[in-house]
Amino acid sequence: MADTIWCPDLSQQDGPKYLALTRALRDAIRSGDLAEGAQLPTVRDLAWHLKVTPGTVARAYSLATQEGMLAATVGRGTFVASRAPRLGPTQPLYIERDPAMDRGRADLRAPILPDVGQGEAISAALRAIADQPHDWIDYPSQRAELPLRDAVCGWLSDRVLGSFGPDDIVLTHGGQNAINLIFLCCLRGDRPVVLTEELAYPGFRHAARLARAEVVAVEMDGEGVIPAALEQACRRHGAQVLCLTTEAQNPTTGRMSPERRMQVAAIARRHDLQIIEDDCYSLSHSNWPSIRALIPERTWHVGSLSKTISAGLRFGYIVAPTGMGQAGRLTAQHAFFALARPIEALVTHLLESGAAARLRGLVQDDLDARLQETVNALGAFDLLWQPGLRFVFLRLPSGWRASTFVLRAEGEGVLVRSADEYALVHGRAPNAVRLALAGNLSMPAFTAALQRLARLLAQPPSDLMV
Repeated sequence: MADTIWCPDLSQQDGPKYLALTRALRDAIRSGDLAEGAQLPTVRDLAWHLKVTPGTVARAYSLATQEGMLAATVGRGTFVASRAPRLGPTQPLYIERDPAMDRGRADLRAPILPDVGQGEAISAALRAIADQPHDWIDYPSQRAELPLRDAVCGWLSDRVLGSFGPDDIVLTHGGQNAINLIFLCCLRGDRPVVLTEELAYPGFRHAARLARAEVVAVEMDGEGVIPAALEQACRRHGAQVLCLTTEAQNPTTGRMSPERRMQVAAIARRHDLQIIEDDCYSLSHSNWPSIRALIPERTWHVGSLSKTISAGLRFGYIVAPTGMGQAGRLTAQHAFFALARPIEALVTHLLESGAAARLRGLVQDDLDARLQETVNALGAFDLLWQPGLRFVFLRLPSGWRASTFVLRAEGEGVLVRSADEYALVHGRAPNAVRLALAGNLSMPAFTAALQRLARLLAQPPSDLMV
C-alpha cells in the first residue's frame, strides 16, 4: 500500500509541534480525511514536508498510537487504527497487594485505614440485622434503599452541597463504580472526550477508557485546573465531562479556592460540561461551597466509605444533579439491579446507629497522628499536606529523579508512588512522589519508614557519587 499523501498545516496551531501534529492527526481521523486503514507517511518524509525534525513526527506518531488512533507494524509502517471496539481493559486498575511479598517492607503507596474496631462493629451490625426480619431471597430493590439514601443525606450534613434529598442519591458499589455509572449516564457519541486535571486519580482515565472515551488533561496549578486552560480545552475538544477533586486533590493535596470554583462553574455552564466532583478523600468537615452547590444542575458529587470506614464494604454514593437522581438509579438498575440486600441493611445499620460516625472519628484521630509524624520527619523538605488528609505530596530536592527515588526507597524497604503514575502517558509530571499514611503499620514502623526516607532525601545520588 502506498503512503497516504497527507501534510497538515501546523502554522495556526499553538504549543509544541509534536502536540500540534498529534491534534492534527486526531482531527483528520475524526473528519475522515484519514480513513481507517490508511497508511501514514514515513517519519522522515512527513518531517521533510513539515520542516520539523524526525523526532517531532516520531513523538506525535507514538502519542497517537498510545491513544489508539494509529497502529504501527514493524516492517510495514504506521496506519490509521481500526475503529472496531477493543474488547475490555488492557491494564489493571490497581495492583493487588501481596502480604507475603511486602513482608518486612513499609507500603506507603495506598492509604490503608488503621484498625480502630471496624471488624467488631461490622460483626455486631451483622448480628443485629440477622435478628431482624429481612427478605434475603428476592432480587434487591431500589425502593427498599430509601432509608439508606436518607441516612446518606445525614452523613453528608457536614458538606455544603446545595439543596438535595434522598431522591437525589444514587447508591453504588464504591467510588469507582460511581464514576463508571456517571460516564454511562453522561457520555454520548463514538469518541466522547473527558477532561481531567493533568495530575489526577488514575481511576478517572480507567473508567473513561472503559466507556470508550478519550481523556484530555487540563493544566493545573496549586488550586487545581487553571480556568484559562479549561476554557481552551473545552473549545478545542468539545468535552462532555470534567473530573475534579476540589477538596483534596489527588495526589498534590491542593484545595480549590471558592473563587476558583466559581470560575470553573461558569465555564462548565458556558460549555455545557457535566462535572464529576470526587470527594472520596473528603476532609472531616468543609464549609466551602462545593461545585455541586454552585451548579447543582450539572454536578455529580461522588463519595464512599472506603477512605473513612472500610474499603472492604465497597459502598459509595452519588449526589446527582438536580432532577437526575432517577436517571442515575435507572442506570444503576441496568448495571446491577441495586445494592445487595445484606450490604444495604448493613450500611443502613452502621449509619443509623452512629457506629459509622464513631469509627470515622477514630480513624481520623489515628491518621492525624500519622500526619503529624510525617510533617515532623519530612517537614524540612518540600512537603505539601492538608490537615485531615490521608496522604502527602513530596517534591524531591535537586539531585533526585522520581524514578530513582522510588527504586532507592524500595531498596530501603519503603514503597512510595511516583507522580508519574497520576499523569497521562504524554502528560507532564513534577519531580515528586506521593506518600500515604499507612494505617496498617504500627506507629514505630511508620516512623522508622519516614526516617529512612528522610536520610535518602538528604543524600541525593550526586552526593552518593552515583
